[in-house]
Amino acid sequence: MPYQKEEGPLRGAKLAELHLSTREKRFGFDRDNYIGTTPQTNDWSREGESWSQWFVRCRLAPQLKLAEENGLKPTEGTATMLEHIDVLFGDYMPEASLVHGDLWGGNASFDRHGRPVLYDPAAYYGDREFGRGFYSGYSEVYPLDAGHSDRVTLYNLYHILNHYNLFGAGYASMAMQSLEELCRECLS
Repeated sequence: MPYQKEEGPLRGAKLAELHLSTREKRFGFDRDNYIGTTPQTNDWSREGESWSQWFVRCRLAPQLKLAEENGLKPTEGTATMLEHIDVLFGDYMPEASLVHGDLWGGNASFDRHGRPVLYDPAAYYGDREFGRGFYSGYSEVYPLDAGHSDRVTLYNLYHILNHYNLFGAGYASMAMQSLEELCRECLS
């Protein structure tokens, strides 16, 4: 069944229900997996490691390293920015929920009964904000933290870097713009 705009709220509500019902004490997963064809490390979070520290260690740092190997030249303050990423979280301490990890329209559909179906996951336990997609209906079931919009650039950067690593230089300017914006936000 092709995606219908009015069906978005149902998908968002079901995704929120998944996040509410799948909790874990740590971030990560029992095994590594892939986002597209890029390996994705899912080491369990270490004792005392925050979500933002785990996200830098297991998501951003590996993608940035690969991007540099592929020719991207990150801004001068990138390493320092990664050390100060907690600024974007303030008092927000996310609980680990099962997230899809690669949620976009091409990985979602509906079954023959009209129920939402998600596929091709890069699943792990992480911040639900990262794994919620942009579906209406989500916040009605599981309201987002007031500062969630402060983290959109951070979470999008992971996918932009992955696209740069998979598809090449066409994503370089988006990656650089995101890095520059995050440096301004975290280091000012």
